[in-house]
Amino acid sequence: MRIPHVVVIGAGIGGLTAGALLLKAGYRVTVLEAHVYAGGCAGTFFHKKYRFDAGATLAGGFSPGGPHHRVSELLGLTWPIRPVDPAWVVHLPDGRSVTQWADPQAWREERREAFPDAEGFWQKQEMLADVSWDISTRPFPWPPESIGDLFTLATSVRPKTLKSLPYLLRTIGSIKGSRDPLFKSFLDAQLLISAQTTGEFASALYGSAALDLPRRGVNHVHGGIGQLAETLVDWIRQNDGEVLFRQEVTSIDVKNGRAAAIHTKKGLILEPDVVLANLTPWALQGLLAGDAPTGLNREVEHDLKPTWGAFMVYLGVDKVKFKARFPEAAGHHQVVVDPTRPLGEGNSVFFSMADWDDEGRAPAGQVPVTMSTHTDISRWWGLTDPEKYEAEKEVYLERMLGAIEQALPGLRQTISFQMTGTPITFERFTRRPQGMVGGFAQTSIFNARGPKTGIPNLLMVGDSIFPGQSTAGVTLGGIRVAQQVIKAGRKPVLTSSKIPESTPTTRVPREKALPLGD
Repeated sequence: MRIPHVVVIGAGIGGLTAGALLLKAGYRVTVLEAHVYAGGCAGTFFHKKYRFDAGATLAGGFSPGGPHHRVSELLGLTWPIRPVDPAWVVHLPDGRSVTQWADPQAWREERREAFPDAEGFWQKQEMLADVSWDISTRPFPWPPESIGDLFTLATSVRPKTLKSLPYLLRTIGSIKGSRDPLFKSFLDAQLLISAQTTGEFASALYGSAALDLPRRGVNHVHGGIGQLAETLVDWIRQNDGEVLFRQEVTSIDVKNGRAAAIHTKKGLILEPDVVLANLTPWALQGLLAGDAPTGLNREVEHDLKPTWGAFMVYLGVDKVKFKARFPEAAGHHQVVVDPTRPLGEGNSVFFSMADWDDEGRAPAGQVPVTMSTHTDISRWWGLTDPEKYEAEKEVYLERMLGAIEQALPGLRQTISFQMTGTPITFERFTRRPQGMVGGFAQTSIFNARGPKTGIPNLLMVGDSIFPGQSTAGVTLGGIRVAQQVIKAGRKPVLTSSKIPESTPTTRVPREKALPLGD
């Protein structure tokens, strides 16, 4: 009997996860990727013998019960990771440094020293985070999109879950914290990178889990964070699935209310049974054109606000010079410059240095560094004059280097190579409209978006659906979408109605991998 064919548009981690799980369940799977490597905003690109992380640099969700751990058990794969402790160091405007320890006791001691009167806040945060992480280890189809989803949610409730009910409509900022004015700056800096908003607006439940990320464990990924996506690509190919690079999808045909055909720029036409769009709503609307459902059009044109963009600085740093200046400073740092100004736009900067022992990511004696700050995408698309665009990039580069030098004085003297990236760069290389990254701000779980698109056999996956950004978040979304496809009845005869438990898989020789870069 014919095996249903699933086409995944975009080789991001969410789409690759869903595709791999469906392949494991017995489907035929084809992943189409416009670029020459996988991972998208969580990819690693090759430039002048450096391998830079495009955006994301640290990954969580690998501890037992976490999303990546669940996938590794289901697929029988091993992630190329090494735990990091501390996760990163936050540098505040008054000169204080707060170290985000993974070790619970070390973190308790650190926070008590930094913010002595905030222990009540941290106890509530950890309670809510425990509830959120506990829920995430079980099937939790939020927001519910069917009677079956409601039933699954009902069976997921535990007595401890009820503790979170008083906080369903509250924000992180509404929980009493510290009288220290920089406590808010500290929280806001963490939440902006993990929930895409600050404490005044961040959902208490989601924000508590986001703040708990260092204690749940973060990891270096050997070879760069893009190796998470490459690990999934390897698994799919080794198990008779297809991942096709340089295949940019240009349109989706809709017939009789269903996605009927996928067209690529190279003339490839596929007629799948199910389509998973690892895209933003804006990108999906563009592929559907006049066939986009009314609800999707309403979202894009009226309901949804553009998300953040990122300004990136990619550095090559001399190992010997850096170690001489900063013998204890390798790793990850976050700097807040001015607590009276909004964060982002160079006023808050995240600095990530690759693992010293991760050979092959840079020329001899060098180490790659990625620096990022949130930025308003309209700022960059409004710069139509090329000279003004280049000048603004220089302003942001100097602003960010200046910020990091508050924590690492003299960093400029260790730099051998530097390059910048803007939302315009991100649109070019990730095909995300206007270079939007990170998903939607997590202000309320009741505003969360599910996978449905209005076309029954076309579902969304990636950071636009709940629970949003981060490799762990899109992996949870990918698991949910794979389960949804199977439960909808679009499954092969020889598969169960559940994503299978981890079993040995048959390996076949992998075709030659496409190189990074052009």
